[in-house]
Amino acid sequence: MSLTEQNYQRWLNSPLVSEETKKELKSMNQNQIDDAFFKDVEFGTAGMRGVLGPGTNRLNEFTVRKATVGFAKYLLELFPNAKEMGVAISHDNRHLSREFTLLSAQVLNEFGIKAYIFNSLRPTPELSFAVRYLKACGGIMITASHNPKEYNGYKVYDETGCQLVPDKIKRLLEIIASLPNELEVTYKVSEKLGETILLDNKVDDEYVRLCEEISINKELDKSNFKIVFTPNHGTSYVPAMRIFKDLGYDIVPVLSQCNPDPDFSGTLSPNPEDPRSYIEGLKLAKEVGAKLLVMTDPDGDRVGLGYLASDGSYQTFTGNQSAAMLLDYILSERKKRGLLSNNGVMYNTIVTSSLGKEIAESYGVKTEQFLTGFKFIGNRIDYYEKKGNGPHFEFGYEESYGCLIAPFARDKDGCQAILLYCEMALYYDKLGKPLDVVWDELQQRYGYHLDIAYSIEFKGSSGQQAMDELMNKLHSAPLKELGGVKVVRVEDYLKQEAFESSKIEKITLPKSNVVKLFFENGNTITVRPSGTEPKVKFYIGMKSKSKLDKKDADKLYEELKKELRI
Repeated sequence: MSLTEQNYQRWLNSPLVSEETKKELKSMNQNQIDDAFFKDVEFGTAGMRGVLGPGTNRLNEFTVRKATVGFAKYLLELFPNAKEMGVAISHDNRHLSREFTLLSAQVLNEFGIKAYIFNSLRPTPELSFAVRYLKACGGIMITASHNPKEYNGYKVYDETGCQLVPDKIKRLLEIIASLPNELEVTYKVSEKLGETILLDNKVDDEYVRLCEEISINKELDKSNFKIVFTPNHGTSYVPAMRIFKDLGYDIVPVLSQCNPDPDFSGTLSPNPEDPRSYIEGLKLAKEVGAKLLVMTDPDGDRVGLGYLASDGSYQTFTGNQSAAMLLDYILSERKKRGLLSNNGVMYNTIVTSSLGKEIAESYGVKTEQFLTGFKFIGNRIDYYEKKGNGPHFEFGYEESYGCLIAPFARDKDGCQAILLYCEMALYYDKLGKPLDVVWDELQQRYGYHLDIAYSIEFKGSSGQQAMDELMNKLHSAPLKELGGVKVVRVEDYLKQEAFESSKIEKITLPKSNVVKLFFENGNTITVRPSGTEPKVKFYIGMKSKSKLDKKDADKLYEELKKELRI
């Protein structure tokens, strides 16, 4: 009997599984059984994430309980006073998010650990901040971020408000692996139960206050500058609207997307990477004559941007483009005021556009790059904070629409980002510059950059095998050329080695299943499996002295697929 069948039968025969769930299990076809039971749901670059439903490869009360048991044991092993320090827990708008929050709090309490919970949904960056504010020993965020409505997830945070990096999560994974299967996990309940504390508005007030403090040009005239905002049914609506009101912005919310609806009924997609997520916001922007559209994803850590262009049309930016403009705005305005550190640093990732580094260097700001996952940026901020005399944090961002301006949170922060995106757009509007003009001027200064991310989905056990075969091929025999253009450097993050001109360099970043190819014409291609979804991502970066078109990247991507036979 295969592992899939063993897992499936175990659930069918367990007295812990409800009759209603067993009825659902019996109605599954073989493909559904295979996908739900062929493995245990895994922790990836952003915690544990998966489709809701019964199964070992699903998010449900059993898999969440097992993860929380593991986290409780981990914290008690790491902190002698973990029970008193407690754990902060928050959640987004998704199905079962509140139930998973209460379940996690209950498990922690049964281990004698205090749990802090909010009265309703809150953004991921506020959870990060809450861990720090409460001086808790850890945090849990129940969210599937920007994934479709069928998903939910479980992120864990350390005592600094940062998601667990590999060195830290390694022990947690060992503990979880040592536990019985998700249906048979048991533990001794503490004689003294921990308390669940419902947080008052002090955390909200302080979080909002700190967000508002990052404004650089608070006194800009905000008249004749209408902004459309949508939280995509998620967590950012209340804090963002409060920030907008306090700072005097003229905001028109997309009302059909403001309620915390787990089915996302008002949008075709809650993901700023998906063009469909902008449809209703841009429609409203046209109706009310807004010059800007800002949106967050459901858990409030990513931000998408739309704007009224110089030709009267409404356009959108990628995460690489919007963040590069914001970086330039922040550094230039800080420089004007003498607020720019002479030992500043900007953080991004190995799949982020090279434009950000070029902008930072022009202001005398260093750049450090990390693997995908904002936890590496948050962890580096903490490292220098503890070390002392390290570089001063100026900005951090990922290509996936997430950035951090002030490190009172240690995760990407949508509320911070939308505030400064609004300020940036307003600033340039007062100079008579629509954002497409600003973007083109930036390109003229640093060269034209085009960065596009593509992905291919691989479902089920056969999909996992195909993903493994693809990555193994790239590690063992990386491309030497593509479309007649030579590869001049290969960075293999699994081998932790870079190959260039017959020389081998050591890569000091943690091991990761990623291959990055550098071509002699300046283009780059990075390939990595997603840490949270069954897909492989392909990041294509291009640079030229003349304007580039998406068709150029599409052509390169098609050549890559043909070469890799996918």
